[in-house]
Amino acid sequence: MKTKIGVYICQCGGNISDYVDVEKVREAVKNEPGVALAKHMMFTCADSSQKEMIDDIKENNLDALVVASCSPKLHLYTFRNVAERAGINQYNYIQVNLREQCSWAHTDKPKDATLKGIGLVRAGIAKVRLSEALEKITISSYNVVTIIGAGVSGMRAAIELADMGTDVYLIEKDHFVGGRPTQMEELFQSKQTGKEITERLFTEIKKREKIKLFTGAELESLTGNIGNFHAKVKIKPRYIIPGYDKKKLKEAIEKCTDEVTDEFNFGLIKRKTIYKNYDKALPDIPVIDKDSFNPDDEFLETYKDCIDLNQKEKILNLKSGAILLCTGFDLYEPNKGEYGYENFENVITLHQLKRIIELNDNEKLIYNSKEIKRIVFIYCVGSRQTKGENKYCSRFCCTAAIHSSIIIKKEYKDIRCCHIYRDMRTYGKQEILYNEARDQKDMFFKFNEEEPPIIEKEGDNIIVKIKDVLLEGQEIELIPDLVVLVTGMIPRKDTPALANIVKAPIGLDKFFNEVHPKLRPVETVIDGVFIAGSCQGPKNITESINSSLAASAKIHSIISSGEIKLEPIIATINKDTCEWCGKCIEVCDYDAITKTEYNGKSIATVNIALCKGGGMCLPVCPVDAIEITGYSNSEIESMIDAINKEIKIESTEEVTPVDESEHKMKEMPEIWNKILESLKQEQKSISQIAEDTNLSSPVITYHIMTMVKYGYINPTEMDEMDEFYFYELKK
Repeated sequence: MKTKIGVYICQCGGNISDYVDVEKVREAVKNEPGVALAKHMMFTCADSSQKEMIDDIKENNLDALVVASCSPKLHLYTFRNVAERAGINQYNYIQVNLREQCSWAHTDKPKDATLKGIGLVRAGIAKVRLSEALEKITISSYNVVTIIGAGVSGMRAAIELADMGTDVYLIEKDHFVGGRPTQMEELFQSKQTGKEITERLFTEIKKREKIKLFTGAELESLTGNIGNFHAKVKIKPRYIIPGYDKKKLKEAIEKCTDEVTDEFNFGLIKRKTIYKNYDKALPDIPVIDKDSFNPDDEFLETYKDCIDLNQKEKILNLKSGAILLCTGFDLYEPNKGEYGYENFENVITLHQLKRIIELNDNEKLIYNSKEIKRIVFIYCVGSRQTKGENKYCSRFCCTAAIHSSIIIKKEYKDIRCCHIYRDMRTYGKQEILYNEARDQKDMFFKFNEEEPPIIEKEGDNIIVKIKDVLLEGQEIELIPDLVVLVTGMIPRKDTPALANIVKAPIGLDKFFNEVHPKLRPVETVIDGVFIAGSCQGPKNITESINSSLAASAKIHSIISSGEIKLEPIIATINKDTCEWCGKCIEVCDYDAITKTEYNGKSIATVNIALCKGGGMCLPVCPVDAIEITGYSNSEIESMIDAINKEIKIESTEEVTPVDESEHKMKEMPEIWNKILESLKQEQKSISQIAEDTNLSSPVITYHIMTMVKYGYINPTEMDEMDEFYFYELKK
């Protein structure tokens, strides 16, 4: 049992202390059993505060630590490191959430928030008093990574990991690498095409022996745990014989008469059933679409040295220490009739427009045998839907549309472009494109979501009606030759199936979900499963590569040594008490519990590498044979008792109450009462208030700013020297 506990209560710059009286919390807990030191600080996470804690721990020989601040998601490891640097076992530290669970939740009742805060801190003290010094679990690890998806982010991650000495299995579901960028032509800033970037990355991959690339490959199952994953991968055949005669296969492709809709070109053209996505698609080996390939016997006999339709699927069993998901995105496909899509032949999507430009061989832009002179872009189609599923902004669409209009203007000078938008989000350096589009005389019309553009057909013409916000709702009619729907990114259709295999969570937007967007942006809640690129949300190529590099660095730091340290907070089974019933295995989300034999009976056993200490197994055990390390029954019961303990708040100062009806605020912090009392008769400056209340000017300044923010006092005027403000009560 811990007998010298240090307690630190954070003001969080007002996030906590605006509603929780931290001094009263400190007074209420300073005499709790085992507490040797109790303080409150402005920011406990500040470097100076951490140093002060370390000094206190060493000087007072503290054996446990409680920090009452924000969510453990933010600073659990910050203060664990503080404890370790000061010589305390990191699991003898408890973080109490006074911000999200107390202050922010009860802004309307400061007194009750203070009472709740006292109960929460007492519970933290009770728990840490019974805490045990734990050591992390060490397991061995393969220094190998399996990357799912050989798009730009997946290939870049593979190169980075290989250069750091890690072996990589790069798995691509398609028969060709590059993903969506290969469907893009000139890119903003780099002026390269997506195909050129893909070719450069593929060339780098081929140089590295540590990277093994598998195309036409799909993850079938994944077992094991961080450091020791076992992936089952299915490889689909190309039906092309290795070492084929290129000249003869080219002849076979030319003579092949079977054609299907070309998905790579968004259904705009047909392709042969022996094909590559594009001429320079990589790897430079064609593939046969066997389901649509109907050759006669003579054809097969003629080209038997190139084509083998008897090739079978192969199964690979791969072992790796970590999994990186770089599976990319799909493009939103408008519903039939959405802005006239599929109802009117000259209503297309932005990605179709890009392919039309790429496939066009004429001096003028031709579509459906007609010259295009006027194009209208309609933004936010399938994004930012208040009533639909895609409530997020896809981020890249505005830039993509603007960039396309600039390219069109350079290639076809007579075309006029109009942009109908809700909000223009060409953020960062991409703002340059917006200015360039304006300079080339593009027209911009802003609409409200409640009154979207209307697309109608009158004779041979398409009419676009828009109520322009910038013209105070005046209706404008446009007669374009082509309407382009600017669509965004959506999760891949196979995301739920893949998520089920790897057990990675999906967010409300249906993309893969990270642990924390700022603190752990490439990690999932499943140890060893990481995400990068646009599989976790809309990103442009630069952002996707940056996240893949971040994931590579994180993975390497974990698995490169051959050993991994895991959290010891896991479920433990009392072997003597356990009487196998299987209920625990039914509720475990991580498949961490299995059945085993012990002393002639069946019992549950825990895979320590898979267990996350979630605790779902505890309440379903009928014989109470399961406990979570660090959350034992005695610890939890002591926390409940501490919260239920009667709370008495004793004020350390006599304060004259302020008329609540006059200032419309209940149970204000005592310092606020003093400030309000000082201003009751006349306006004063901060220095005058400090002199009147015997409080320091910095303390007064801090609280004055907060009181102004929440409308309890107002700044009035400056003194004759323009050096400082006067403040008065809000009237």
